[in-house]
Amino acid sequence: MSINKKILRSVKTLLVTGLVFTGCASIPKTDDPNKFVFKDALGEYHIAEINHDVPKVQYNKDLFVKKHRRMSYIGDERYTTRLGIDISRHEGEIDWKKVKNAGIEFVIMRIGWRGYQSGILHTDENFHQNIKGALEHGLDIGVYVFSQAINEEEALEEANLVIKELENYKITLPVVFDPESVGWEEARTDDISGEQFTKNTIVFCNRIKEAGYEPMIYSNLIWETEFFDLSQLKEYKIWYADYEKKPQTPYHFDYWQYCGLKLKVPGIKRKVDGDIQLIKVSE
Repeated sequence: MSINKKILRSVKTLLVTGLVFTGCASIPKTDDPNKFVFKDALGEYHIAEINHDVPKVQYNKDLFVKKHRRMSYIGDERYTTRLGIDISRHEGEIDWKKVKNAGIEFVIMRIGWRGYQSGILHTDENFHQNIKGALEHGLDIGVYVFSQAINEEEALEEANLVIKELENYKITLPVVFDPESVGWEEARTDDISGEQFTKNTIVFCNRIKEAGYEPMIYSNLIWETEFFDLSQLKEYKIWYADYEKKPQTPYHFDYWQYCGLKLKVPGIKRKVDGDIQLIKVSE
């Protein structure tokens, strides 16, 4: 396993557990306008090349404000925002009325997952219960797949599972391809190249689009700088994960997962991930 894979697996463990370390590493600097510096969830700093063929972030990062673990974006009339969460079976039984009354406007829920060792594809055990409850209480819904696809055939299988399980529901938010790196054990995707991950992503997103849904990609800066070829993924929305105070990416994103398993929401027994959606106001 390469050092980047080791970093990625460790970072993903922290993202999943909600632990983020400040670290003691010195902050590197670069005067090269074609590079930027970012910190991963282990507190380690990286210098990465900027891909100028990828749309850049349009937000004023100083306008993101977090209060009581709830993120807002204030003072930019070009955008409106909504607060959301993402959940799976791990959150257990959810009181969706309380969630709605707590000011949560949308939820991205896991619809399926593939075993990181077995390779077996499953529907999330609480998906149908969750989507029925959330829709009943007027929440906007998106879904994601915990992917462990090692080739395009498996990515297509994951997309087809989504289409099948959504047959009786109407969702208003994107379908997300979430190519996970497993940090706690060896996984079947450990040796998959960035080129293959990009191919898998394109196949999944194209199939979702063909079925009439809007595809989106879950990502973080390790993925954006080390694995995805973002120049091939420009047409798709990005759900960006970064637990720093301000988003570090130079690239555009539509949703920001700004905290991991630290947001307490009435109606859910355990703390959850916090998300914000940024919507451009029509001119």
